[in-house]
Amino acid sequence: MAEAVVGNTSARPALLAHAARIWGDANGVQRAAICVAVLLLIVAAFAPFIAPHEPTAQSLISRLRPPIGFERFKDGYLLGTDELGRDVLSRSLHGLQLTLILAALGATIGLLLGGTLGLVSGIAGGIVDDVVMGAVDAQIAIPFTLIALLTLAIFGSSIEVMVLVLGLYGWEQYARIVRGEVRRLMAMPFIEAARAAGASGGRIAFRHVLPNAVSPLVVQFTLSISNIVLLESTLSFLGMGVQPPTATLGSMVGIGRDYLPTAPWIVIVPAMMILLVTFAVQILGDWLRDRADVRLRDR
Repeated sequence: MAEAVVGNTSARPALLAHAARIWGDANGVQRAAICVAVLLLIVAAFAPFIAPHEPTAQSLISRLRPPIGFERFKDGYLLGTDELGRDVLSRSLHGLQLTLILAALGATIGLLLGGTLGLVSGIAGGIVDDVVMGAVDAQIAIPFTLIALLTLAIFGSSIEVMVLVLGLYGWEQYARIVRGEVRRLMAMPFIEAARAAGASGGRIAFRHVLPNAVSPLVVQFTLSISNIVLLESTLSFLGMGVQPPTATLGSMVGIGRDYLPTAPWIVIVPAMMILLVTFAVQILGDWLRDRADVRLRDR
């Protein structure tokens, strides 16, 4: 027991030192992105406790009230109210939480689907490779927004269908990355040595090949999150996303566009959150790429 405690306590300084080293290697923009990302995650995680009102609570006598500092401001509604008298701040916080959940689930499904197909395609080769790469080429050739709109029009705009649609977005990128890495790694001497030692195809795939393809997948995962956030916002803006009264950042922008000339705060608040999310994720994705790629890191 004493040895376990000592081990845990000794690991903390090493972890803190590693975090300090990462922070020291980052430039000003990257540090700002880290701070924004951490803040957004904390706010999203504790949205039900931070939000001053229920996101669906209506007060028609308080509709279209401006944020604090303007005339007709109503106490308790710091960022104003929307067309139904709902608190914009509370809906934005809950919308941020749901938007990040949808983005994380969608990116995870895309990673698992595309990564698995890319791994199978690269190792099996032959007709399997031709079929998978043909599906990848077809996916790239067809604008995904059209596929998403058609799917949502047929199966509805429930959260479950939305997660499935978002999960299909970008799978071809994962498949191409993993296939390329697998084809490169399969020609390496250590793979030949594993084969000579009698390792099965599954062992080679999951023990030797997949761990060496993790770095580009992590980078692609971070970049996919911001793209999925924008896709969800686009679908919600077009009225095909998560349906009212459930709030997402995109749906708030889509509904608020009709009131933009008279009540711009309905759109500005969720739009700024979308901007912050995409900024933080894109900067961190580029940063992870630079740290993971030895060629870029050594320049």
